[in-house]
Amino acid sequence: MFEVRIHGRGGQGVVTAAALLSAAAFEEGRHSQAFPSFGSERTGAPVVAFCRIADAPIRVREPVMTPDALVVQDATLVHQVDLFAGLKGDGYVLINSARTLEELGLEDLLAGRPPGRVVTLPATELAREHVGRPVPNAVLLGGLAALTGLVHLGSVAGAIRNQFPGPLGVGNVAAATAAYELIGEAPREVANARAD
Repeated sequence: MFEVRIHGRGGQGVVTAAALLSAAAFEEGRHSQAFPSFGSERTGAPVVAFCRIADAPIRVREPVMTPDALVVQDATLVHQVDLFAGLKGDGYVLINSARTLEELGLEDLLAGRPPGRVVTLPATELAREHVGRPVPNAVLLGGLAALTGLVHLGSVAGAIRNQFPGPLGVGNVAAATAAYELIGEAPREVANARAD
């Protein structure tokens, strides 16, 4: 079973991201589940969502405590919340930021991890460019697909189109594809992806 924990703020599509990832995995014939955990339901409040993907039925229902992958939709949470608690030693980290890990004060995350497992991606900028709105959720799913190989980009695109028909879906698919290509082009030894 592969477990993903997604951190962000209300209004960034954190819950939708987990649902889209689950739908993409289901489209590939796998078992999946997605669910949120949040206290205050207001815009800007910290939100966490979880996704599990497996080849067999998933019977676990509790929050993901030891994720295989961590997606951070809002880098301002990095020093406010213990985002990295329980992250597996070989786990993946994808952070929405145009800044490097060093600029974020996170270079210690690289210690002992396989190369290329901790990456920043300017998802908000890509969303603005392709969708016209600063909502990074679909963009980060494209990046996660490239980073982990967990699901195929085509499945992510299909889930996005099903959730957002019309121009909004087209823009989000374009943004997810740009993120996929950006992560895919980054050398695996480098832990930072930038849209220069």
